[in-house]
Amino acid sequence: MVVTRTTQIVPDRLALYTMAAALVGYFGVKRLYRQYGLNASRNSHQNRLRTDLGAARLKRERADSEHRISLLRPIGLDPDCWRAARFSDRTTNPHDLVRMTTAN
Repeated sequence: MVVTRTTQIVPDRLALYTMAAALVGYFGVKRLYRQYGLNASRNSHQNRLRTDLGAARLKRERADSEHRISLLRPIGLDPDCWRAARFSDRTTNPHDLVRMTTAN
């Protein structure tokens, strides 16, 4: 007959529970901090939001710039405005003839 001592059972169980806790802790830490873990997921979500906000800001800036450029095109101004602008810049004589052409 085999008799086990109580003094052997307690350290064995303690070692078993310690190893199980270490294994669970190991995979728990990996789940949080690895490349595809929870923190990485949160960081990628924050980066995506930051990128989307930057893209929206750039779209607004581009629309604003395109609007400003459209105001500079000569099609929107009459010849008298061009003549007055050129005269105020002292690049032409007010008696010069200004010919407007359409952009192709």
